[in-house]
Amino acid sequence: MDRVSTHPMLNRPLLIALIAGFLSATGFAPLDWWPVTLICLAVLLHLTWHAPTTKSALLRGWLFGVGHFTLGNNWIQHAFDFQDKMPPVLGYFAVVLLALYLAVYPAVAMGLAWRFTRLVKARWEEPDLGFVLAAAGAWIVTEYLRGTLFTGYPWNPMGVIWVPTPIAQLAAFTGTYALSGVTLFAAGALYLASQHQYRVPLATAVLLLVAGFALNPGRPVEDMTRPHVRIVQPNIGQVGVDQPDYAPRVLNKLADWSGQPGAVPRLVVWPEGMVNYLIEDGYPREYYRDADPRWVRGRIGGLLGPRDRAMVGGNALIFSEGKLAGVGNSVWTVDSAGMLGKRYDKAHLVPYGEYLPMRTLLAPLGLARVVMGDFDFLPGPGPQTLDVPGFGKSGVAICYEIIFSGQIIDQRNRPDFLFNPSNDAWFGSWGPVQHLAQARLRAIEEGLPILRATPTGISAIIDARGRLLGTVPAEQEGAIEAPLPQAAPPTLFSRLGNWLALLAALACVVLAIAFRRLAR
Repeated sequence: MDRVSTHPMLNRPLLIALIAGFLSATGFAPLDWWPVTLICLAVLLHLTWHAPTTKSALLRGWLFGVGHFTLGNNWIQHAFDFQDKMPPVLGYFAVVLLALYLAVYPAVAMGLAWRFTRLVKARWEEPDLGFVLAAAGAWIVTEYLRGTLFTGYPWNPMGVIWVPTPIAQLAAFTGTYALSGVTLFAAGALYLASQHQYRVPLATAVLLLVAGFALNPGRPVEDMTRPHVRIVQPNIGQVGVDQPDYAPRVLNKLADWSGQPGAVPRLVVWPEGMVNYLIEDGYPREYYRDADPRWVRGRIGGLLGPRDRAMVGGNALIFSEGKLAGVGNSVWTVDSAGMLGKRYDKAHLVPYGEYLPMRTLLAPLGLARVVMGDFDFLPGPGPQTLDVPGFGKSGVAICYEIIFSGQIIDQRNRPDFLFNPSNDAWFGSWGPVQHLAQARLRAIEEGLPILRATPTGISAIIDARGRLLGTVPAEQEGAIEAPLPQAAPPTLFSRLGNWLALLAALACVVLAIAFRRLAR
C-alpha cells in the first residue's frame, strides 16, 4: 500500500525541502531560532513519509541538506577574502560545493527512515512512533559519520540548537550526536501532533520540560580564592598580516592588555598563532631572521609575576632529515623566566585551510590553501594534557579542533580545564558565534571549563556547565579576568564518549522495531 496525500505541500516537495532546509539553519547562532529548526525538521519528516520511492526520499533529504548547509556555512566565504592567490568570489562556490557534499548525510538519514517503513511489516497508513524513532536513529548515525569520514566536518550538529536552553545539559549524559537524535525526536513529535496524534507529543513535551527544570544550571558562582585567568583579545585580524610591522604590532598589543602581576596567580592566555616570531631554540640560524627567540620569550615572561604563567600560540618548525618538512600550529606554556613548557601541536588540521590535499595535483591548477604560507601545516599526535604549575592540567584544542565531539581529551590524563585558542577573524559574522556555541557544548559534554581566546572575538571564559562567565565581544579589543573555573566530576559522556551515540542509535532502532510489532 503506497502512501498518498493531497496536502498542498506535496505538490512541490523538492522546492519545499530546499526552503525548509535553508530556514532550518536559523536555529543556530546568531539567530537562535531553534523552534524554526524543529518545525523545518518536522516538514522534512512529512516529506519523507510521503515519498513514493527510496530515491525520492533520498532526493528530498539531500535538497533539505543543500539549503541547510548553504546558509549555515555562509561564513566560509569570508575566509577567501584574505587569500591573494584565489579570487574572493571562489568562496561562494566553495560554500555551495561543500553543501552539495554535506547534504548526502541527511539524504541517507531520510532514505534509511523511509526504508524502515518498508522493511518492517506493519500497518503504516499513518506516520507513527516507529517512523520517528527510525529517523532519529538514522540521523545520529549519519551525523556521526559526517563528523568522522574524510577527516570529518561536524560543524553545527543539530544538538547545538539547544545551547541557549537548559536542554543542552543533556549532552553530559548523551553527547552531541545523541542530543541531535533527541532533536529529531522532538521534531517528529511535532509532526505527529500535526497528524492529530497527541500521546507521543504530549509525553515528549513533558519529558523535555522536566529535563529542562531538573538540569537548569542556574547562575554560576565564582570562587574568588582560586587563581585567576586573563584572556587577551587584541582585535587584530588578517589585514596587513604580510606587512613587516605586523609581528611587533601584535606583540605590543597583546602585552598592553596582559595586565600587571598581582597578589593572585594569573594564567594569561593569548589567541591562536598571535606570536609571529619563532620562540623555540634549536632551529638553523637562517630561520631566525626576525628576532632572537630568547628576546621574544623574555618579552612574554616580563609580563608575568613569579607565580604567573602564560599560554601562547605560534608556529613551530618541523624538520625531517635535516630539511624543513612543514609547520606546526602550536601552543606553549611560558613562565616568568621565559622558559617554555611542553609543546602542543594541533592534530586535527583544516583541509584546504591549513594544508592542501593532493597538493601535487591541485597546486598546478592554481589552487592554494586558505592560510597563506609556503609550507603546509603538519598534524600533531592527538589530544594531550599539559602541566601548568599552579593552575593544574590543561587540555588544548586549537580553533577548529573544539568542534570534534569526543576527540579532544586525553582520557588517560584528564585535564582540569581546556584551552581553546582560535583565530575567528576568518569567519565573518556568523562563524564566531557558532564556534562559541559549539565550544560551550564541549564544556557540557566533558564537564570541563574552557578558556577561549581569539584575536577578534568572541573570547570567553566558559564554566563546566557551558555558562559564559565573561566575554570580549566581537570586533573589540580588551581582556577578561576572573577566577579559573573548577572542573565538574567526570560526566557520563567523558567516560563513554561516542559509544553513547551508537547505543542511542541502536536503542532507537530496537524500540522502533518493537513498536511496529506491537502495532500489528
